[in-house]
Amino acid sequence: MRCTRIMEELEKLAPRACACSWDNPGLLAGRSDKEILKILIALDADDGAVDMAVRENCDLLLTHHPLIFKALKKVSDQDLIGRRILKLIRADISYYAMHTNFDSVPGGMADLAVQRLEICDTVPLEIMGEWPETGKAYGIGACGQLRRPVPLKELALMVKEKFGLPFVNVYGAEEEDRLISRAAVCPGSGKGMSDPALALGAQVLITGDMGHHEGIDAAARGLAVIDGGHYGLEHIFTDFMETYLRTQVSPQLTIIKAPVSYPVTAW
Repeated sequence: MRCTRIMEELEKLAPRACACSWDNPGLLAGRSDKEILKILIALDADDGAVDMAVRENCDLLLTHHPLIFKALKKVSDQDLIGRRILKLIRADISYYAMHTNFDSVPGGMADLAVQRLEICDTVPLEIMGEWPETGKAYGIGACGQLRRPVPLKELALMVKEKFGLPFVNVYGAEEEDRLISRAAVCPGSGKGMSDPALALGAQVLITGDMGHHEGIDAAARGLAVIDGGHYGLEHIFTDFMETYLRTQVSPQLTIIKAPVSYPVTAW
C-alpha cells in the first residue's frame, strides 16, 4: 500500500484542517509514493523510536507528536532534529505525525481518555468547530460527569491505574475526601485549561504538564488537578492507532509499537 493511500485513511480519521493553527501534522519526512508494508507507531519521534524504526526495517514511522514544529534553517547531523531526520531519510522511512488534529476530533485523544475513566455526557473544553457529519462541537479536551461520585483520592488512584502510571501529582490533595462528580480531561499539556474547566463546572482537571503556579492557583479556585504527565495520558495513542490501522486501513500491514516507557522517574 502506498504511503499516499495510508495518509488518505489517516486524514479521514483526523483531518489536518482540525489541527490548531500553530501545529504541524502530516507527512514531515520521506516519500509519499513509498510502498508501506511495515509501520512503527510511537508517541514521540525520539531517538529510541527512530532507531527502532531503522532497526526493524520499517517503511513508515507514525507518531502523535511532530518532530518538526518550527521552520528549519538547516538539516544536518549537528543538531538533534537534523540527526533524526537524516536517519529516517537514509533508511528510506517516511514519517507522518497526527497531533492536535487527533486530539480534537470525535473519537480522538480526549474521547479515548474519558472512556477509560467512564466520564459521560461530555462537551469539549475548547471548541474548535462543528463536526460535519453530526453538527456537534468538537475540540480540545472534554468535560463531563463521572459514572458515580468518588472521593478525589480514589479518582487520582483510578487515573493512575487506568493509564498504567507509576505516579500522579495532585494539586488540592488536602481535600482528598471531597466527592467529585464532574471532571475535565485534557490529555497532554493542560496548564492553560483551568478557566475552561471551571466555566464548565468541573471540580477536577485531569491533565499533564501542570506548572507549579497554575496548579496551586487552580486548587485555590476550587479546581483540583490530577497531573498524570504529558506522556502518561497520551501513550494510549499507540494502542488505538494499531487497532485502527489493522481494522480500517489494511490487515496485511505489519504493525509494531514502541514500548511504553514513562519518561519521568520518581526516586
